[in-house]
Amino acid sequence: MRRVTRVVIVGGGPGGYEAALVAAQLGGEVTLVDTDGIGGSAVLTDCVPSKTLIATAEVMTGVRESNELGIRFGARGDSDAENAVHVDLAAVNGRVLDLADRQSGDIASRLASQGVRIVRGRGRLDGRERVIAETEDGEQGFDADVVLIATGAHPRILPDAVPDGERILTWTQVYALDQLPEKLIVVGSGVTGAEFASAYDALGAEVVLVSSRDRVLPGEDADAAQVLEDVFDRRGLTVMSRARAASVTRDGDVVTVRLTDGREVTGSHCLLAVGSIPNTAGMGLEEAGVELDRGGFITVDKVSRTSARGVYAAGDCTGVLMLASVAAMQGRIAMWHALGDAVAPLDLKIVSSNVFTAPEIATVGMSQAQADVAVPKVATVKLALQGNARAKMQGLHDGFVKVFCLPVTGIVVGGVVVAPRASELIYPLAIAVSQRLTVDQVAASFTVYPSVSGSLAEAARQLHLHGEALTRA
Repeated sequence: MRRVTRVVIVGGGPGGYEAALVAAQLGGEVTLVDTDGIGGSAVLTDCVPSKTLIATAEVMTGVRESNELGIRFGARGDSDAENAVHVDLAAVNGRVLDLADRQSGDIASRLASQGVRIVRGRGRLDGRERVIAETEDGEQGFDADVVLIATGAHPRILPDAVPDGERILTWTQVYALDQLPEKLIVVGSGVTGAEFASAYDALGAEVVLVSSRDRVLPGEDADAAQVLEDVFDRRGLTVMSRARAASVTRDGDVVTVRLTDGREVTGSHCLLAVGSIPNTAGMGLEEAGVELDRGGFITVDKVSRTSARGVYAAGDCTGVLMLASVAAMQGRIAMWHALGDAVAPLDLKIVSSNVFTAPEIATVGMSQAQADVAVPKVATVKLALQGNARAKMQGLHDGFVKVFCLPVTGIVVGGVVVAPRASELIYPLAIAVSQRLTVDQVAASFTVYPSVSGSLAEAARQLHLHGEALTRA
């Protein structure tokens, strides 16, 4: 008689719930211990809520820039779109929270339908083969053959910038706002900071973005970041470069951000976006033999194993490219490996990601920085969006497509798309990178005319000639 594998998962975010579904599919007896709600921060306080808010911001961006398309608001001859249309932030955030709650419920229902037992409580390890859940009814213990830790992370807090949930906020708290901030100071110019700065600017708030680096999005493609900075400047969004926040204080309705160089910035609200801390403290991990790095993140290999036999980890608590898609794949890989199914190690070279600013910035595979130092030299073609026929029709001016390929073989190894809906446009390049397609194969595929995706095929066609030139050189 086949022995049923007991799988206990701690954390109900993408890494946890996707792992639970795979484990149930493979015949495991699955228990999922969750603290804050199925879906985790990705569904309840991060990805789903922020992108729902950004969906409204996208509409407002279209309204703001619709004059070129001949759209007028109010009386004939009146082109003041910004005064004619405004955002009801209470209604927006109500929709945000309702959608997040419904998404969480849908995932929970799917888990239940697959036989996954959901336990509401805070989980911790009691050795390598047992999980203790602290629930409202007291402690419950679960013996396990396989344990997966997928507890996520929470916003990092500066010692002298403590959120109050009203005017000094983390990205998990902004959805309690019922009125648009008069002036929002965003501290942190990484992906989260840039996305919220772009969104609130589109919604109609005055925005100041405090960046400790030379440019916004220091971890992204430099050309793409420059496009975004140019757009911010044109729209009146202020970027303070090389400005590090020392403290954030509140006096009534005024928030003051003091910088380390002595300058001060005042506004009505401040959003802190200065990184994440893994939810790994007090879980008995080290006592069970699970190795943590200096930042508290769980050390894992490419099949999600920790240093403790039978214990796996997935998602933001591992610090491995903190994306919901990566967390989900880590969780699936862990269960495929633990339960003996076919499995391929996690390959970060084929991961696509997106920054949901306006315009969006999507990337996959090799970066420009990597291409610049690659040996042999990598061929690159960059095409401005404003040369694309469909982009002209839609009044799009900002953005580009960029494709990287290897010389001689022409294999596509990376790409960047800066455009509205870049998150959708990057998919053909993601397929090309993951399947090692050549630029000739990409160029031979039909694209709709006119379409923005036509620029991807055009870049591939130009790389055919470019690759030949590099080969001759």
